[in-house]
Amino acid sequence: MFSSIAALSIAMLAPSVYGTTILDVNVGPNGLFVYEPPFVHAAPGDIVRFHFHPKNHTVTQSAFDPPCVPLQDGFKTGFIPVAPGTNPLPVQEFHVPDNHGAPLWFYCGQTAHCGQGMVFAINPPAEHDPQSFQAHKDLAIARNGTAAVAPPATTYTPVPDPHWTPPTTTVPYGGGMYASHEPAPTHAVTPQEHRILVGADGKLAYSPANITAAVGDTVVFEFRPKNHTVTQSSFSNPCVPLEHGFKSGFQPVAADATDFPTFRLKINDTAPIWGYCGQVNHCQSGMVFSINAVESGPNNFAAFQKLAMCPSTSSR
Repeated sequence: MFSSIAALSIAMLAPSVYGTTILDVNVGPNGLFVYEPPFVHAAPGDIVRFHFHPKNHTVTQSAFDPPCVPLQDGFKTGFIPVAPGTNPLPVQEFHVPDNHGAPLWFYCGQTAHCGQGMVFAINPPAEHDPQSFQAHKDLAIARNGTAAVAPPATTYTPVPDPHWTPPTTTVPYGGGMYASHEPAPTHAVTPQEHRILVGADGKLAYSPANITAAVGDTVVFEFRPKNHTVTQSSFSNPCVPLEHGFKSGFQPVAADATDFPTFRLKINDTAPIWGYCGQVNHCQSGMVFSINAVESGPNNFAAFQKLAMCPSTSSR
């Protein structure tokens, strides 16, 4: 284990040392949970330049094992939210240290991305090596993005089909406690911070508008110019404040502002969270967001946004 020597830069920088090689890597191109290319070979002093594509990803250093856990004192970009159509793409750079050619491992810290194989490496061993890039990726998928040891393939047990069970836990809602058929939520191995831009580039939108967050994570809403809100609602009434729900209030931001106000939300359970902008007609224009929406069911984000844009929808 070592402390990597890294430098970050949002702007594109020209190499300052003669002979330095710049290696370009795309983060999440075409909406895919991948780094492209998935690994590079570099010499000490070279620069790996990460280009962040739309959605919200990170480049976080790990060890070979565990693959989806931040390395102490390792390189971290933090979350880089990118709205569709952004040009130029934001860039951050990693300066390759002189570590005698040892492999360096990285992953995306967004919930479930590492467990789907979104990992990256610098100077990985050849494919026949037990610690090759493919072995690292396979380990990330087998662990499903956690630090727990994966069971051997011979003992794998398929997940049973979902079915109703008696209530197993209670959840807070509206000042009371209600029974839930969900199992008690599990906490993330390492709490993450998710950043959502509110009204970026003058658009009536949250960027990204639909995210997944684990218990213990924090969602930070960053308000951009004009005047918007973050207001909790329900799926059935997308543009109406939820009683006892959270409200940021209006956050006016000047067009030339460089310091942006934020509203922070701590995730305490994995139930879906629905919200909208309370500015006149913004919700009806589709300015809504969701956290932990069940995309495989009828109450998904697209259905929520469509309901918000119905002519009969009201807000206040």
